[in-house]
Amino acid sequence: MNKTEILARMVEILHETFDIAPEKVRPESHLYHDLDIDSIDAVDLVVRLKPLVGRRLQPEAFKSVRTVQDVVDALHGLMHDAAPAVQDATQAATG
Repeated sequence: MNKTEILARMVEILHETFDIAPEKVRPESHLYHDLDIDSIDAVDLVVRLKPLVGRRLQPEAFKSVRTVQDVVDALHGLMHDAAPAVQDATQAATG
């Protein structure tokens, strides 16, 4: 999944979960100030994002997240960090 696809999914999730108008969700949108996402909402958001990554999301991965783009970047990084580990495990099993 690339960053554009992650952003599109974020727009869907924020609209479905928090009734945020899609046009308000831009990469530079601040989660708290622009979208009114508080700490409790953030937990709900992480729960909804978990299936995108396919594994448990560690809180430390989201400590510095402030904007929608920060979330997209964090998820993209987690997805791509997981890919080599999966590849290595597959190669070890078949190698």
